[in-house]
Amino acid sequence: MKKILALLLISIITHSVTSQEETDKSEIKDNEYGRNELSINAFNLVAFGIVDITYERIINANSTWAVEGFLYLKNEEYADGAYYKDLSLTGKYKHFFSSKYARGFYVHGFGMLSSGNYNYNYYYDYDTGIETRDSDDYTDFAIGFGLGGKFVSSGGFLLDVSAGIGRNLLHDNSPEIVGQFMVNLGYRF
Repeated sequence: MKKILALLLISIITHSVTSQEETDKSEIKDNEYGRNELSINAFNLVAFGIVDITYERIINANSTWAVEGFLYLKNEEYADGAYYKDLSLTGKYKHFFSSKYARGFYVHGFGMLSSGNYNYNYYYDYDTGIETRDSDDYTDFAIGFGLGGKFVSSGGFLLDVSAGIGRNLLHDNSPEIVGQFMVNLGYRF
């Protein structure tokens, strides 16, 4: 009986090791350009003059993690109300639904630490024509989710289009809702 259990155990271990080697070989074949990506949000750069750079690391064929740095130098205008933040640091986890290696349709969850100046009250005196805004500096943390799609060329160049929405959690003097719209161009290496 002990010999049968020992043979069964050895068989299971051998099968799992062989399966893992086959998976690793297929992942290497599907991902010939590496597990790292560097991209810039071309939409924010062109439309608002915002520098928004992303580093992404592939965990396996269906998931990645990313770190995004956002810097808006023209903060006196705040991009026509699209963004009320000067800078932010965002961490993301993406899960892909395609059979291709970290490509295709995905959902993501994110946590964002951001700071800026938020106008939370606006008054306009029709008699004098004077407008008054109440604003405060803020630093807040948001949690959110989003949807997107990633396309990678045979040369390693990529297009990542996504949108997300989240909620700030810590303060009343910050925007309640945060949004993300990204059209990233980059390279997988």
